[in-house]
Amino acid sequence: QVQLVESGGGLVQAGDSLRLSCAVSGHTVGIYTMGWFRQAPGKEREFVAAISWSGDSTYNADSVKGRFTISRDDAKNTVALQMNSLKSEDTAVYYCAASKYTSRVAMMSTYSYWGQGTQVTVSS
Repeated sequence: QVQLVESGGGLVQAGDSLRLSCAVSGHTVGIYTMGWFRQAPGKEREFVAAISWSGDSTYNADSVKGRFTISRDDAKNTVALQMNSLKSEDTAVYYCAASKYTSRVAMMSTYSYWGQGTQVTVSS
């Protein structure tokens, strides 16, 4: 089993930055991709960004390219999502997820483990 715990959410103003962190623990052997998803009220959960376990490859949704950066800290066993130039449409619950696969990283079904989520609210 893999445990994921998100932190760093909060209330910010449009244009501000926020850094989310996901603490990864448990049996991580066989985990190849880490991802961030988000779900806004009344909407389906959507892909935000992903990173290979080695950190060599990153993927971003078009809606966050140039604003959000995903990274891994191997020593701390965490995955971070640096969010800059936040917009009101970024308001959502953000979820960290872990996958045993290296492909289809934008698909929710690829991921076996999920955190509880952290709320990000951006006021305009």
